[in-house]
Amino acid sequence: MKKKATNKLVLTSITISLLVSLATRPVVLSDNSAGAEENRSTEAVNVGVIVDYERWVGKMGLSCIEMALSELYASRGRYYKTRLVIHTRDSKKDVIGAAAAALDLIKNVEVQAIIGPVQSTQASFVVDLGEKAKVPIISYSATSSSLSIKTSYFFQATQKQTSQVKVISSIVQAYGWKQVVPIYVNNVYGEGLIPFLNDALQDVGARLSYRSVISTSASDDQILKELYKLMTMQTRVFVVHTDITLGARIFTKAKEIGMMEQGYVWIMTNVMTNFLSSFDSSVIGSMQGVLGIKTYVPETKALNDFRAQWNQNFRQKNAKAYDVELNVYGLWAYDTAKALAIAVEKVWTNETFIALRNISSTTFSGNSTGFGIGVSQNGPELHKALSEVRFKGLAGDFSLVNGQLHSTTFEIINIINEERRVGFWKPESGLEKSLETKTSTDAIIPVTSKPNLESVIWPGKSTSVPKGWEIPTNRKKLKIGVPKKEGFEEFVGVKLDPVTNISTVTGFCIDVFEAVMKALPYSVDYDFIPFEKPDGKTAAGTYDDLVDQVYLGKFDAVVGDTTITANRSMYVDFTLPYTESGVSMMVPVRDTRSKNAWVFLKPLTRDLWVTSACFFVFIGFVVWVLEHRINEDFRGPPSYQIGTSFWFSFSTMVFAHKERVISNLARFVVVVWIFVVLILTQSYTASLTSLLTVQQIQPTITDVKQLIMNNESVGYIDGSFVHGILLKHLGFSESQLRIYKSPEECDELFSKKKADGGITAAFDEYPYMKFLLARYCSKYTLVEPTFKTGGFGFIFPKGSPLVSDVSRAILTVTEEKTMKNIEKKWFGSQTSCPDPNTQVSSNSLGLESFWGLFLIVGIASLSALVIYVATFLYEHRQVFFSSDTPAVPIWRRICLVLRTLDQKDLSSHTFRKGISQSGDKRTHQDVVDAVEGSSPGSNFTHPIPSSCSSCTNEISDIFACCEDQQETCFTECNTESLSQAPSAPEITHEHNQETLRTH
Repeated sequence: MKKKATNKLVLTSITISLLVSLATRPVVLSDNSAGAEENRSTEAVNVGVIVDYERWVGKMGLSCIEMALSELYASRGRYYKTRLVIHTRDSKKDVIGAAAAALDLIKNVEVQAIIGPVQSTQASFVVDLGEKAKVPIISYSATSSSLSIKTSYFFQATQKQTSQVKVISSIVQAYGWKQVVPIYVNNVYGEGLIPFLNDALQDVGARLSYRSVISTSASDDQILKELYKLMTMQTRVFVVHTDITLGARIFTKAKEIGMMEQGYVWIMTNVMTNFLSSFDSSVIGSMQGVLGIKTYVPETKALNDFRAQWNQNFRQKNAKAYDVELNVYGLWAYDTAKALAIAVEKVWTNETFIALRNISSTTFSGNSTGFGIGVSQNGPELHKALSEVRFKGLAGDFSLVNGQLHSTTFEIINIINEERRVGFWKPESGLEKSLETKTSTDAIIPVTSKPNLESVIWPGKSTSVPKGWEIPTNRKKLKIGVPKKEGFEEFVGVKLDPVTNISTVTGFCIDVFEAVMKALPYSVDYDFIPFEKPDGKTAAGTYDDLVDQVYLGKFDAVVGDTTITANRSMYVDFTLPYTESGVSMMVPVRDTRSKNAWVFLKPLTRDLWVTSACFFVFIGFVVWVLEHRINEDFRGPPSYQIGTSFWFSFSTMVFAHKERVISNLARFVVVVWIFVVLILTQSYTASLTSLLTVQQIQPTITDVKQLIMNNESVGYIDGSFVHGILLKHLGFSESQLRIYKSPEECDELFSKKKADGGITAAFDEYPYMKFLLARYCSKYTLVEPTFKTGGFGFIFPKGSPLVSDVSRAILTVTEEKTMKNIEKKWFGSQTSCPDPNTQVSSNSLGLESFWGLFLIVGIASLSALVIYVATFLYEHRQVFFSSDTPAVPIWRRICLVLRTLDQKDLSSHTFRKGISQSGDKRTHQDVVDAVEGSSPGSNFTHPIPSSCSSCTNEISDIFACCEDQQETCFTECNTESLSQAPSAPEITHEHNQETLRTH
């Protein structure tokens, strides 16, 4: 950049030297308000000003500079020891003229600083001179961002143009526009904004679809030609970044050809908006509905007073300037002059600086630049002082950070006859309706898609937000490509009429697209064009080839059963999917009902079977304990009692038990157990029924790896992208792949043997598999795995504005009944076949489903058992706590209790009732006598041991009798019977025999 600038200076040095003599003579601004004595005590410092005398902005800037110095020295003259002497030069609206003026000021006048020039193109030459001579160049109107890169001695006392790109991108994001066309001038000022604008738009998801460059010297015909070109494009959002003269011509011509009507969006950058007051009424009339970005200047009393004074002074000096109004550039010129005066005062009154100046009387050193100019000795110090100046100016806070004015707030205006404010933009919070202070929470909220602005009246006096694009006027209808295929015509079908030679396109995908187009808020004209060869019989290529046609611009879109994939999305844009996604595997099924002899065990798991069996045994034991002393059904030999207990317990499973239950505790246990058995049997029956009826089929293959290991053949639809998945991702070989084109061909391949080209499984998109299952639901099923894909989507060119609108319309169609009606039309209701997504569970019933029931019956049984044992021990407590036999061991006492527990409870009402009905009137003493052999009717055949015959009421005799372990010992030798002998009921002879047999 430096080298290029140097070359330009070398080429123009001769021309500059010729123009120096034509430069305007210097105008010295002195402080007339001070006395002669005071003037002699101040030091004059030469400062140059380069303006365009023929432009109102130049005259306005010069008048503001003069007023700034006059007011500063008039109000604070006694504090200032320096006075700026202004030397003005006219650039004559020319780049070379500005460079010649700067060269003259630096070489001949030896100015310490230069204010100006006005335009960025002029400043690009002047800044190089300032860098060579180390003379600060301060411009209040040159906004190009590239100027500050060239030199460190250039100060932009104005907002650089790149500071407004965030404002533009915020507006674009707020209204949801995706494409923008900048219209800019072909110079440093115009081209400097575009790279920054492009980056800012990309940050919010938008882009520049086209760049319209117009020359400053373009004729009206050239402007019209470019505008007509823009009309033929889709984008309707334009950003105008030109000077005020060219911008006015562009809007005037756009109004003439109808580009200021409804649907268009025009945004002006701040240069044109800041000079809006200088446009005549005809130009303003052609700008109705335009949005403008304007530098915000806070209203203050000082600003109002200065504006009134400036209007009076400027009108006196410029009688013809009746329509010129003070704008922000004049305020920046005022603040620039004030800042330079402050910096000069700081440097010239510095003691170190004064000492150096006393040593050297020259302010410029020799001819070191090579262009006949010296190097300023004061430049570095003045540069530093300017960077440190801070004050509250008329245009706001003034501070030159890194040589540039600190970015301030912008306001957004809407031109309707006159400018109308609709909002603001602040760097920390984005778009706002007002500048009221926000909370910290609100300050960090990013700009959203909801515009935080007042209502805008758009071109054509429309209040509805333009969508930002339109169907191009050079294309009456969109060319929609449709795939040509054989089979599966329910999705897309192309039929050629042999008479008219016109192709008719039908199918599920076509109906969905037409429904989506109707759901758009605007009409779109289109024609379906089959992707086929000239003969109309075969396809012109694969689906990937069809997608390429959109990328190459031969089709405006593609509608059909095209799957969204990552590779395709690199070249085209897809809408949201309108079908379910995924690649599934379909395999045949087989009936497994009659091939398993042990199917009756499957309803319950092994844990449940074992637990149920254990509880059957446990319940039988509990019932025997509770019943065997009082119930004849549970009496008899040990083997008989065990069998009876098991029989009773297991017979409850089919509710076939015939034994009576007498004890209330046993009845309670049996009731709870029967409830549990009822639930178990009913659940078992239901599960077994499901196994034998519902779950009749199983897939023949459940694993893809099994297919590869067995070298099985698999099928896929002709032309499908699934071919790549099978080869690259799953690892099938090409020899294992078979192609089918229709459901009938797929079914035929499944019916063939492997040697004849048959297949074991089929892979493809879920919509196809669902359609196949609807026709052959009894023969095939879907199994895992399912490979994720994007589903079917419509295809548009990259960056097409239709994508977002069509995607929203797809959501509308899918959420309504429209989609269901379309599916029913082409695929039927499918009510006769199960949903392929439904997988019948084959899990057996487990213990986890019934542990609560087992817990209840377990607690009930144990509680009854504890109550019974506690009652029994309480009734026979004298066996443990008798004082008559202190020397009897505890084990003998336990032995007696256990023997008693195994005997009949003769005091039970069941046995008392049996005795009273037998008619035997013998007393207890008769029984005793019979046992001792005194009764002639005794039936005992064994001799009775003496130990038993001598049983008495003493507890010691009872223990001795039990210790003898003779079977002939009988029940009457117990504590209860001996203690109750005088009043015991009559006992029959048969009962005595039973008692003896028991012992």
